[in-house]
Amino acid sequence: MATINKGKHLYEFGPFRVDPNRRQLWRENRSVPLQPKAFDILLVLVENSEKVVAKDDLLKAVWPETFVEESNLAQNIFVLRKTLGDAVEEKRYIVTVPGRGYRFAEQVRLVIDGEQIEQVGTANGTAQDEQLVVERHSRSRLVVEGRPVPVEEVVGTRSLGLRLAVVLASVVAVVAAAAGYFYFHRAPKLTEKDTIVLGDFDNKTGDPVFDVALRQALSAQLAQSPFLNLLSDSRVANTLSLMGQSKDAHLTAQLTREVCQRTQSTAALDGSIVQIGSRYLLTLKAVACTNGELLASSDAQASDKNHVLDALSRLASTIRPKLGESLASVEKYDVPVPEVTTGSLEALRAYSLARKALFSNRAIEAIPLYKRAISLDPNFAAPYQGLAAVYFNEDETSQAAENMQKAYGLGLIRCALGQIDSAVEWLERAEQARVGILIILGCEPTFVPLRALPRFQSLLKKLGLT
Repeated sequence: MATINKGKHLYEFGPFRVDPNRRQLWRENRSVPLQPKAFDILLVLVENSEKVVAKDDLLKAVWPETFVEESNLAQNIFVLRKTLGDAVEEKRYIVTVPGRGYRFAEQVRLVIDGEQIEQVGTANGTAQDEQLVVERHSRSRLVVEGRPVPVEEVVGTRSLGLRLAVVLASVVAVVAAAAGYFYFHRAPKLTEKDTIVLGDFDNKTGDPVFDVALRQALSAQLAQSPFLNLLSDSRVANTLSLMGQSKDAHLTAQLTREVCQRTQSTAALDGSIVQIGSRYLLTLKAVACTNGELLASSDAQASDKNHVLDALSRLASTIRPKLGESLASVEKYDVPVPEVTTGSLEALRAYSLARKALFSNRAIEAIPLYKRAISLDPNFAAPYQGLAAVYFNEDETSQAAENMQKAYGLGLIRCALGQIDSAVEWLERAEQARVGILIILGCEPTFVPLRALPRFQSLLKKLGLT
């Protein structure tokens, strides 16, 4: 592999600039965060531009004297491609050479102390007949490719100078207008196809009730959104298991981002809560999984513990438009947390712990936790559903039916709130438990929004209602 040892130097390609000395990647004067190993891989590929770098060589260069699996290299290549904006079908920068390794396909220029520029990967820099003019500024460098400019074309009459000044002023005005337009019409942070991984709150209050309850409440609040897509708890648990972590591991900001990268999700969303006197401060921040770039953040205050869930509702409502959801959508699907789930933090905590036990294959441990959540708030529908699911899976259908019967009236709320998938899933479980009240399913007006769904039509057919 080629080595460069020429003091202070930079590599430039497309809109990017790599500074090996400071170990920084820049995109048009803006720093782009990169993990150390990802930067090392990028540097090796750039230094060997347009050459195939074998996977073994990359592993030895980036992880010397350390054995790592090839999957680590593949994961970092994936992160680099996302960071550089490589489309799956294009791979403009990093190309996979099957059976061999990787090649950096973009033309790279080597800039040395502002005095010499040569193309990396070719002999003796650029062709002799090409001339480059380097103009220095106090803290930046302008590289212009082209022919020498005759003196007589530069030094003109005074009127020519005035005309040039007018043209220059016009160009500046156009650029400023364009910059303003693109700033105010920039693309949203996320799209409807992007997936978000929700982390646990960093609880700095010392009160254990906030450890899992706030994440569950925020999940229920964000689930109302037709725009945001949350990675399911079951998928999170399975990913943690594949990572060698416990399925109910506490999702710190770092762990959440790792899950985000492994599932090829787009953003990681985590929060924190701190107590200041009798008041509570809640914060939320969303970061890009690939490079840790901050996408959006928000905060809200609660006057006391009893109003923390209200503050969480406001927090969710303010961060949703920052992530790209329209204000009209937020206003339409914005039922407060206590109405979507429960106003009891203790009930939320018990329910959240039950779900963690369930996803960790400890279903029997979930039963008393679901029952505690019900005892704390008998109008909390979710634990009835969870308890019925556990009983059904344990072949205790009589108790499952009893809990489904209790949950039926409360389950109507799901549909009324627009939680369509949850409502259909609950009804399917009720049908499996042979809940008799489902005989009115076809004429219950609350379920009108479900009637066009194939799953709902299939359910009616099973019940003999079509």
